[in-house]
Amino acid sequence: MNCKKHETAIVDLPCRIGEGTRIWHWVHVREDCKIGRDCSIGQCSYIDTGVVIGDNVKIQNSVNIYRGVIIEDDVFIGPSVTFTNVRKPWSHDPVDPTEYEPTIVKRGASIGANATILCGVTIGEYAMVGMGTVVNKNVPAYSLVVGNPMRIIRTDVPRGSR
Repeated sequence: MNCKKHETAIVDLPCRIGEGTRIWHWVHVREDCKIGRDCSIGQCSYIDTGVVIGDNVKIQNSVNIYRGVIIEDDVFIGPSVTFTNVRKPWSHDPVDPTEYEPTIVKRGASIGANATILCGVTIGEYAMVGMGTVVNKNVPAYSLVVGNPMRIIRTDVPRGSR
């Protein structure tokens, strides 16, 4: 691994981590992950088995990214964002791996602090998810969504996206 990993971070092997990536205090990266180049994974974050993260992704502190999530290049994920991966979890039944629903965050998207991303959605290119938003359906490219449940409040191209 050609990355910087804090001594308190745990990286389960095998996994692939790109050059220049920084993994901070008390992060847990599970096996079979693919993390791109020049990423930053903030303290106390959890990256589950099989997660795919592109290049130049900034993940702030206390973010939970569960199995089935794919994050493309140049994405920002704010503090305490949580991704889900099963719609009907129960403590008494083990989850069948076929129940994991993939979630995709497209290139250049930005997700604000404390947002919750329900499984099975796609967040479009350069879309912006406001702080505390509950994303329960697909987010169109170049749009701004806020609220619980989310609603689209803008659909134009944000600055800096070209």
